[in-house]
Amino acid sequence: MQADVIIAVLKRWIEVLARLVLAWREHRRSQRTLTISEENGALVVHQSSTDGRKAERKPKVLSGAAARRVARSARGRFVILALSADKIVTRHLNVPAQAREFLAGIVRNQIERLSPWPAGEVMHGFYANTEDGGSLDIQVLMTSRASIEGARATLAATGLQVDRIVARRPDTDTTPAASEPITLWSRIADAPQDDLATATRLIGGGIAAAVAWAIILSIFSLTMASSMRRENEELATRAKTLQRQLQGGRTPASVASLPAPQRAWLSKETAASSVIVLEALSRALPDSAYLAEIKLEGTTLRIIGNADDAPALLAPLEQTGHLSNVHFFAPTTRGPDGRQFRFHIEARVEPHIKIADEAVP
Repeated sequence: MQADVIIAVLKRWIEVLARLVLAWREHRRSQRTLTISEENGALVVHQSSTDGRKAERKPKVLSGAAARRVARSARGRFVILALSADKIVTRHLNVPAQAREFLAGIVRNQIERLSPWPAGEVMHGFYANTEDGGSLDIQVLMTSRASIEGARATLAATGLQVDRIVARRPDTDTTPAASEPITLWSRIADAPQDDLATATRLIGGGIAAAVAWAIILSIFSLTMASSMRRENEELATRAKTLQRQLQGGRTPASVASLPAPQRAWLSKETAASSVIVLEALSRALPDSAYLAEIKLEGTTLRIIGNADDAPALLAPLEQTGHLSNVHFFAPTTRGPDGRQFRFHIEARVEPHIKIADEAVP
């Protein structure tokens, strides 16, 4: 149910967007108009631009070369057709001035009574004049749908597509280009289905293409990120494997089988540094403790000295990162002064490069 609602809302939104696009296109084209009026069986062409200038009026019959020239000049222009007066029926309505905001609905409700044609076969427009009594005189201009379709077909045969069909006011003798004609039919309002369907398909296709590209780019980005993550994991695994292989290859037996120069370099790299050990002891031991004896034999360190709290020395020595397996190798005794304790601590010195006691498989 929710999916149907979402689809309906999306279709409605695309349709509204298409109408806005068509209205914008009509407004842009209306800046340069080509007006054709029916006068005494001839078609008079008026070309106007945004500043209101128009070409010289010359009655023309749109046939042959003249029609082709007019069709070429109409490209990119907004084409308006003004029907002749004999195709227009005028009726009057009087309504209170307070009903000005509702004139469109009033005329639409009264059109079947006013029109000589059935309600579905009439095209109409209107304008209102204010009378002295505070009422509105509505003049309704009407024509049949058949007249509209016939006029459109006639111009279409000459290569012209009409955008709007209007009627001149019966109370003026000026041309539609000079007066304010009444719109009877408009492509954007009365016959939008073809253009609207095309615009809807184009906009829907564009949105679908944008969504498809967004999905494709998202999938591509996720795939690349996953691939890079797998490559990083593989590199890390290979590095760890290589490290284990290097450590596993340096067993005591393999070290003994190395040539003398290589054994000497390896012994230098793996030997405990007395300078590093002294630096670690100076940082780990408190000021209240002092050493009486230091012995470094291979990787075994033994220190003997006095301190106020001997057990508290084990943890700092272990945390230096250079010593491990820190423990007392002899009992702790009270010193002659009765305040300090004599300690005997042993630890293993961590070499620069650890040599595995056994080969790592």
